[in-house]
Amino acid sequence: MTTEISIPRHRIHEAPLTAAERQARRRAKLRQQTGRPCAAPAPRLPPRPRRWAAAVAALIALQDEYRAWLDTLPANLEGSRLAEKLLAIAELDLEELQMIDPPRGYG
Repeated sequence: MTTEISIPRHRIHEAPLTAAERQARRRAKLRQQTGRPCAAPAPRLPPRPRRWAAAVAALIALQDEYRAWLDTLPANLEGSRLAEKLLAIAELDLEELQMIDPPRGYG
């Protein structure tokens, strides 16, 4: 027959630590190991419909800038490749993009 002898564990403190004290100790230990705090989580992206609307608005604003550039183009550049590219951008119908109602998700 074998008898098991239970040896009491050596306590570090007189009284057991509370959960908050254990967590504080763990955080301090992690800070010592890494030397810097944990990185913050990445910010959440806005929903796709909102991103779509922002992208279309940005395109329309850029198109307005290109139209203004085309309107103030000097006479000696009117038949140039620059003028052709500006005209191609100015003639794009971006209003159709505004009319698109993207899906909002499942269901």
